[in-house]
Amino acid sequence: MRRPLRTHGYRAAAAVALACTLTAATQQGARADPTTLTEVRAELQRLYHDAEVATDKYNAADEKVTKQEKRVRTLNTQVDTAEAKLARLTQLAGAAARAQYRGDGLPAEMQFALADNPENALDNASLARQAQQATQGVLTALTATRKDLRARTDDASGELKRLQASRRAKNTERHTIEQHIATAKKLESQLAKKEVERIAALDKEEADDAQAKWVGTGILKKVGTDATTAGQKAIAYATRQLGKPYVWGAEGPDSFDCSGLTSQAWLAAGVTIPRTSEEQWRRLKHVPVADMRPGDLIIYFSDASHVALYIGDGKIISAPRPGRVVYVSPAASMEILEVVRPDA
Repeated sequence: MRRPLRTHGYRAAAAVALACTLTAATQQGARADPTTLTEVRAELQRLYHDAEVATDKYNAADEKVTKQEKRVRTLNTQVDTAEAKLARLTQLAGAAARAQYRGDGLPAEMQFALADNPENALDNASLARQAQQATQGVLTALTATRKDLRARTDDASGELKRLQASRRAKNTERHTIEQHIATAKKLESQLAKKEVERIAALDKEEADDAQAKWVGTGILKKVGTDATTAGQKAIAYATRQLGKPYVWGAEGPDSFDCSGLTSQAWLAAGVTIPRTSEEQWRRLKHVPVADMRPGDLIIYFSDASHVALYIGDGKIISAPRPGRVVYVSPAASMEILEVVRPDA
């Protein structure tokens, strides 16, 4: 995938129109116009880039929902615990009051519950009054705690509903993009074999030129060559995935998207990192490109929509886009945004 261009509402229709132009030229035995071929190639790149961005946003929204669901469950458990304690103490306090009214003193279970040392029973009226006061204090504090927990749970549940709505919206966007992907696949299927080969050749030529310019700066003489132990494990994991297909939103074991591959590679190394390329870029430590080392992640494009694992010698392992597989490619074949380090 090359430098992405901004999306437009007419993209799908434009892609079909370009495909029809190419198909007509091919059926007539003519060689497709280079300008038209370039437009088709750019259109394919834009379509796949849009899909990657939409999927990344959905994955981020889904991750937020999952975390919020866990938070709500935790708060609900805390509320249940507080209510159970409150009910038990209320029951004990009632029993104590009835016992005092009858002149029987505190019941044994109340003495046990409130004594600093359960082996010593509360045996005089003064201590009984202190115990009652202490019980009331506990009841008041516990009631306040329960009220606070319920308020926090209500707030958290409200936030969860908002996040779920956001996820549904992102999912709708993703489905729209999937329609664009279907258009892209149709577009590719309409190309003659020689035109597909020409597009692939253009891709390789552009990647090679970008890599040559990058290497020509002397950057490889500056970057690190030794990975940390964790970095070696991440690289080993990614290497084992070579040849597996790219699938939107996948994180293994049979297929991956770009950030699914990098997050699972580092998880295999014992380091948990964010799920999406944007969050990996936002939350992991940034390091200068000249200081990167094998195992670091290279973030691509101005919107941080793509990520790959740097393996050294100017190369990366990445899951590129639908129709492709996890593979090794030049590190500068796409527009580098920044480098981040999972094990900083």
